[in-house]
Amino acid sequence: MLQLEVLVISLEKMKKNSLNVQIWKCFLVFSVFILVFLWLFQVLFLKNFYRYSKTRDIEKVVNTITKYKSNVDLDEVINALAFEKGVCVEVVNKENNTLYSSSFLGKGCFTGKEDKMRYKRDFINSNRYSYTYELINPMFDNQTLVKAVQLDSDKYVFVNTSIEPIDSTVSILKNQLVVVTVVVLILSFIIAYFISKHISNPIVKMNKAAKGLASGDFTVVFDVSEDILELNELSDTLNHTRDELAKMDELKRDLMANVSHDLKTPLTMIKAYAEMNRDLHANNKKKREENMNIITNEVDRLTLLVNDILELSSMQSEMETLFYSSFDLVEVINQIIKKYSIFKETENYHFVYNGPDKLEVNADKKKIEQVIYNLVNNAINYTGDDNKVIINICDSESSILVGIVDTGKGIKDKDIPYIWDKYYKNKKKHKRNLVGTGLGLSIVKNILKLHGYKYGVKSVKDKGSTFYFYINK
Repeated sequence: MLQLEVLVISLEKMKKNSLNVQIWKCFLVFSVFILVFLWLFQVLFLKNFYRYSKTRDIEKVVNTITKYKSNVDLDEVINALAFEKGVCVEVVNKENNTLYSSSFLGKGCFTGKEDKMRYKRDFINSNRYSYTYELINPMFDNQTLVKAVQLDSDKYVFVNTSIEPIDSTVSILKNQLVVVTVVVLILSFIIAYFISKHISNPIVKMNKAAKGLASGDFTVVFDVSEDILELNELSDTLNHTRDELAKMDELKRDLMANVSHDLKTPLTMIKAYAEMNRDLHANNKKKREENMNIITNEVDRLTLLVNDILELSSMQSEMETLFYSSFDLVEVINQIIKKYSIFKETENYHFVYNGPDKLEVNADKKKIEQVIYNLVNNAINYTGDDNKVIINICDSESSILVGIVDTGKGIKDKDIPYIWDKYYKNKKKHKRNLVGTGLGLSIVKNILKLHGYKYGVKSVKDKGSTFYFYINK
């Protein structure tokens, strides 16, 4: 009783449109539907169904007897059929004398003098092949179905059966159904409640965690303790989504911090040198030119940063179109190396190329040039004290492998999956690169994905990293 009271209180606390209530309602409606179905067929439609069933039994008996009409074992066949189907069978001649009759007697059988009732003489004299009578058995005062069939010129078979179910059986069924209905409804009420709680509780927990995630709490955990496949898959998906959102949020903050840093530094220098020209070096031509060169370089750096951001946004929004053409990859690499000749003189960098003298490829020349340029930039910024950058090309039957090697400290294994993200390598401890904007690897990734080329990185601690990609032939 106490448990039932707790159950009622819990139901009152449920919201009308909650999953608990909806499952509970569906389960109860289903149970009621089953009970209504049982009542209809066991009580209201029982007589009709019983009549239909007995009519089919009579037809089967008649069809079987017709096959055995000239068999000497007809009496044995009749008794077997009468016992199996619960009917009375009688075979008479043209004078209405009994030739064979079943030993089974039931409420559908006409006994004693009633065997000579007029319906038999009526059928024998009618010259019909078959006819069905619905009569009142005077002995039991019940409705009886009689199927009459002419077997041959001197044999007629009459199959009788009651078409009224036994009243006591119907009464028992009704009483039984009342008990069954009450028990089923109570059990349905209780079982539906616990099933709804079993299914909805983990969803309610996940909904609560999802609200926390929506408010920016990336520490929430979507955990389902129930052994439900779909809920476990949903939990895994939400946990993966949480991790991705957390990573994106962190990258967004780092991107804003780093872009702000890269914008603030050149702007500060531009302002400082402009003020120096105005206030201190107005009459010093040499100093003015030096300051103007610094201002120009910082403006170029700002332009490069803005262009990289715009290009990356364009590629990530799938607005970029590739223009394929045939070109010499080695010539492109040599031109890029020439651009860094100033670093050979001023910073003592060494650029080493290993590969063929000429190699034709079919790709978007401008984009592939940018990929190599960005990878060389990356190698310049992170190579070791020897200031060496190596470019390797390996030609095979199906593809061309391009590798850019530095001799720096290498990349931790746990960081490798994320180095292609914007500013990832510079986060936490951002430095102003010697060249580039910090967006280079992200641009490389998007260009290679647009081409459908495989790419990656191999790194050994304190020995350097090799960034590589394959150009399909």
